[in-house]
Amino acid sequence: MKIIWSPLSIERITEIDGFIAEDKPGAAEKWINSIFPEADKLIAFPQCGRIVPEINHRDIREIIFGSYRIIYQISPQKTEILTVRHGKQLLSDTDLR
Repeated sequence: MKIIWSPLSIERITEIDGFIAEDKPGAAEKWINSIFPEADKLIAFPQCGRIVPEINHRDIREIIFGSYRIIYQISPQKTEILTVRHGKQLLSDTDLR
């Protein structure tokens, strides 16, 4: 099993990192250096996250990372990180394309 980061997920991580860095550069660096190892846990335990409530599809799950949701899709060959969103943001259809 391998982890694939979608272009949208990388874009969101970059945006979030920039937002955090505006006030706390050290916190942004810590956040960006921690999110990838957190997602790597899915290699061994891809079903550890909960089913995304607004989608309710068993293959689309999320893990909580601080105030953020790492939303991913499981398939037999890979786990794809679809997006990263603030915990208060709902997942939109555009995040699944």
